[in-house]
Amino acid sequence: MGNTSNAGALPAKAIGFAEYGGTDVLRSIEVEVPAPGPGQVRIAVRAAGVNPLDHKVRSGALTGLFPVTLPAVVGYEVAGVVESVGAGVTEWRPGDEVLGAVHGGGYAQYAVAEADRLVRKPAALGWARAAAIPVAAETAWRSLDLLGAESGHTLLVHGAAGGVGTLLLQFARARGIRVIGTASETNHAYLRELGALPVAYGEGLAERVRAAAPGGVDRVLDAAGAGLLPLSVELAGDAEHVLTIADWQGAEQHGVRFTGGEATATYDRPALNGALDLFEAGDLTLPLHRELPLAEAAEAQAESARGHLRGKIVLIVP
Repeated sequence: MGNTSNAGALPAKAIGFAEYGGTDVLRSIEVEVPAPGPGQVRIAVRAAGVNPLDHKVRSGALTGLFPVTLPAVVGYEVAGVVESVGAGVTEWRPGDEVLGAVHGGGYAQYAVAEADRLVRKPAALGWARAAAIPVAAETAWRSLDLLGAESGHTLLVHGAAGGVGTLLLQFARARGIRVIGTASETNHAYLRELGALPVAYGEGLAERVRAAAPGGVDRVLDAAGAGLLPLSVELAGDAEHVLTIADWQGAEQHGVRFTGGEATATYDRPALNGALDLFEAGDLTLPLHRELPLAEAAEAQAESARGHLRGKIVLIVP
């Protein structure tokens, strides 16, 4: 039997919104401490990662893809301490330190996660960096799988210096995939450190990519959502060889595949373990763009929406 008691629990603090809109709709609210169901655990959240999905859901831009019930609390990756477990959970116990994905609700003191979407947090890995891993790692791992990127391939990544790009480049390097990454020039040295060949955005991009890859590119991942899909199809030679995680409307228009989180549970643990293997080997590069307290979630989302980040923004939960 699992431990699912909430007896005597006080309301939990969270940041949520009761209507779609700008960052001004985000409010400090009190929510009921969630009870884990069968196969779930309740986590006392120590840190929550901030992702572009968060502000897109809050704005109402993704109501067709990611419907939420208002009032809503977003946040899809956390690191924290297992507080209670639901029926049938034998892998985790209260007190275990974990990281992983949640179905929303991460901007809060407590969140519920599926037990099989979590991994154990290494003691040497801090809370903030741990919370920055799950979404980026899973998205990167899934993208490489869906693209069919293999050793010997040349992969072009738009938006390569962001959270997803940072881990994708490291996974790709470990698999023997050559990566060309588009980024602002301030991030070119960073991309080289990750083993990628950087090229600048803007006019003449196609020519710069062709110069960097005279034999052509085999696959393209769009992690930027900056209207680059037609060019990407041209460079890859086939829309089937292009994948976007940032432009679902453009994907429909140009016949490109969009992946936005479907079947993520398939990739969660392989991706998380892949990232932690790099960490344990001392090879994981995972910069944090900024750490902010939970109360400043509006500022975190505003900065995330502005883009051009190196690494992730993380909210620290009191």
